[in-house]
Amino acid sequence: MFIDMVIVPPQGPTAERIVDRRDGHAWSVDVAPFHIATAPVTVEEWAGVHGETPTAHGRGIPQVNVTWREAVIFCNALSQLEGLPAVYTVTQREAPVVAGWRPHDEPEADTWHVEWDRAADGYRLPTEAEWQVACRGGTTGPHYAHLADIAWYDATTTSGPRPVRQKEPNAWGLYDTLGGVWEWCWDLYDEDVYGPYRVIRGGGWSDPHWSCRSGVRRKTHPQASFDDLGFRVARSHRP
Repeated sequence: MFIDMVIVPPQGPTAERIVDRRDGHAWSVDVAPFHIATAPVTVEEWAGVHGETPTAHGRGIPQVNVTWREAVIFCNALSQLEGLPAVYTVTQREAPVVAGWRPHDEPEADTWHVEWDRAADGYRLPTEAEWQVACRGGTTGPHYAHLADIAWYDATTTSGPRPVRQKEPNAWGLYDTLGGVWEWCWDLYDEDVYGPYRVIRGGGWSDPHWSCRSGVRRKTHPQASFDDLGFRVARSHRP
């Protein structure tokens, strides 16, 4: 299977600043060049990896209703299909059982433990910092161009996910990093506060413009799935 990918950042390693708007906390992450898909995984690509036949109307549409767990499994399956070493090792762990009522702000535990083999060069999810670098494409603002020209969001569609690569790409050739579908990242959002919740980025097709910005961070449980949540794959670069 062929997934179109580019190496970013093209100029070499860079430091990316992440800002948590909840409390104003900011930190810098060193990002080395890596490979990333130029668009989110589509229904056709998803079906191909899983040995299924995509529906005719789904071709080119981002695969949605994907949990973080399913995205991890897809990455390993795609690696196996292409003869690459799997990046992720998944094991089960005992999750604490909470009896009775659980407060809304107390995250549900997760029974999965996923190890990332950083020496493996198979497919994986981008880190949050990698995703942000790729999204910005060398720019520093909330959008790499006028939002209506680059993104499907509530002002440009009301009909669900639209085919990828229909809007303008950024300078590095990446499409649909904003709007369209939220994208899973590897990172835990804040384990001390939110337990197993993982970072999602980019904004979705029904979101307002203020959600579709390069610096916006959101979170959800790794077993959650939504009609505006997908992912794109990455690979570590081996010079």
